[in-house]
Amino acid sequence: MKILQLHTDYIGFKLIKKEIEAAEDCELKEFKYDNIVVLFTSVEEGDDESVVLKAVEDVKNSLTLLGVNKVLIYPFAHLSSNLANPFEAYKVLKFMEECAKVSGIETYRAPFGWNKQFTLSIKGHPLAEQFKSISKEEALEEKVPQALKAEEKIKSYWYIITVDGELVPVEKFDFKGHGNLEKFARYEMAKVRAVKGTPPHVTLMQRLEIADYEPASDQGNLRWYPKGRLIKSLIEEFVTSKVIEYGAMEVETPIMYDYQHPSLYEYLNRFPARQYTLNSDDKEFFLRFSACFGQFLMAHDAIISYRNLPIRLYELTKYSFRREKSGELTGLRRLRAFTMPDCHAICANLEQAKEEFVKRFRLSMSVLESLGLSKDDYELAIRFTRDFYENNKDFIISLISMYGKPALVELWEERFFYFVLKWEFNFIDSLDKASALSTDQIDIENAKRYGITYVDENGEKKYPLILHNSPSGAIERDIYAILEKAYMLQSKGIVPTLPLWLSPTQVRIVPVSENFYQYSINLCEQIESHKIRVDVDDRPLTLNRKVMDAEREWIPYILVVGEKEVQSNMLTIRVRGEKEFKRMSLEDLLIEIKSKTLDKPFKPLPLPKLLSKRPKFYG
Repeated sequence: MKILQLHTDYIGFKLIKKEIEAAEDCELKEFKYDNIVVLFTSVEEGDDESVVLKAVEDVKNSLTLLGVNKVLIYPFAHLSSNLANPFEAYKVLKFMEECAKVSGIETYRAPFGWNKQFTLSIKGHPLAEQFKSISKEEALEEKVPQALKAEEKIKSYWYIITVDGELVPVEKFDFKGHGNLEKFARYEMAKVRAVKGTPPHVTLMQRLEIADYEPASDQGNLRWYPKGRLIKSLIEEFVTSKVIEYGAMEVETPIMYDYQHPSLYEYLNRFPARQYTLNSDDKEFFLRFSACFGQFLMAHDAIISYRNLPIRLYELTKYSFRREKSGELTGLRRLRAFTMPDCHAICANLEQAKEEFVKRFRLSMSVLESLGLSKDDYELAIRFTRDFYENNKDFIISLISMYGKPALVELWEERFFYFVLKWEFNFIDSLDKASALSTDQIDIENAKRYGITYVDENGEKKYPLILHNSPSGAIERDIYAILEKAYMLQSKGIVPTLPLWLSPTQVRIVPVSENFYQYSINLCEQIESHKIRVDVDDRPLTLNRKVMDAEREWIPYILVVGEKEVQSNMLTIRVRGEKEFKRMSLEDLLIEIKSKTLDKPFKPLPLPKLLSKRPKFYG
């Protein structure tokens, strides 16, 4: 595609006669446009949607420099000797018009296939005349979203906001008693995401047979062993139940979308993430990085009344994909394929959005607490424009008050992204790296971009606001945080453990000899009937070795079965974290376990009940 771009005081033209048979129908009349950028455009053979998208992107960047947002697409065959056939050229120009409009440019197009007489006046500055040549090869080069480019150049102002609402520059804040917050602030301001060395959770995920790298796949895609799949599926089920309890409607949407779809392409450039792309049936697709695309398209097609709002849509995406840089990939912390609970709320106005924001903030804290992550384990980052802060200061302070600790603030003088407010709960690991878990955003752009409207009290169509929430963040990253926390506690002399409801085996029965195997199996079945995951170590090993192996697997309850236990009907139990064995009745044990797993989902043991029947997946 060849484009002669002229910044004009005005252009006027009138239609003379149809030049080709494929000319579009149009009445004979005169046209005039003032202070407009004219795009004299030649469509060449092989130009497709990717070339158009690249052209519109380049033009939009030029318009920013010119300080104008109005263009006229003018078909002009005289810039190339390699022209597309008229039917293809017309289709490409129509698509160019549509893409420009969707990207927010006031767009006009001169009729195709006509002899025209025009007059124009070109402005006299250095950027008034520009020539652009865009090839398909150039358009298909690695696509880096504009938001990622903006993120590299963004000017951030960093503060700490105290519980009483004081905004203190980071360099002036006294971090005494807030060591994790200081580490987090330094990490965020440095913007260095690469990891050197192996994080402790990687060793743990392998040794506990939770997950491992898959050398036969793309980097950042893991294999999940039976124990890991159980843990992951329990968290997935729990988070989903909590979001539905909050009032969301669960949906399911595709994992790939048309790269050339105008609304989707524009959003791709507004989100700071790299995409996977693939080709099928001569079309280019991308793999989703969130559930936004499918849920927004669904909302576009829905008939929505103000009485329906807020509308809450939810999907547990299996999977979302982001082509992270290879140097940033590490274990469960940063992946290229991940499971993301994604909940959008469509709200009538800012007041309604604020009410939902508060509900989702509390929901997110509750979800993390159930995963064994307290407010001492993560730090709050809150990001906003100066205008939004000044107009909504009390609301922002109310969020900090609910959180109950000082938080890191990233403030922007102007809006770079599609949101005006965003927060995240960030876990700080043993290497002083931060990873976002829960998050929410107030999106002011995408309702218009996707044509999502509702009918208000007066029967008029209005654009809503959209909130983007993940109450837990990526499920894989939750497991990373749980393991990293366990490692850091172990470094302080505290016995590492998983939350009881997530432990693959909750009770291990250890018979002292083969004489007690059958009794142990009967006891196992009895405990299992109460929806508790229990297994039996029937291997021909010493008692000490069996107990040691159970402790290496972080088994919460180890039951030793010998003559004394059979005769007394009392159990000898090692409770994880306690130094001594204790005696307890089966009934008391069941009550204790059920009290600690109350209101949590349950799934059966993911492996054979007898340890002698199990393969070893790692090491």
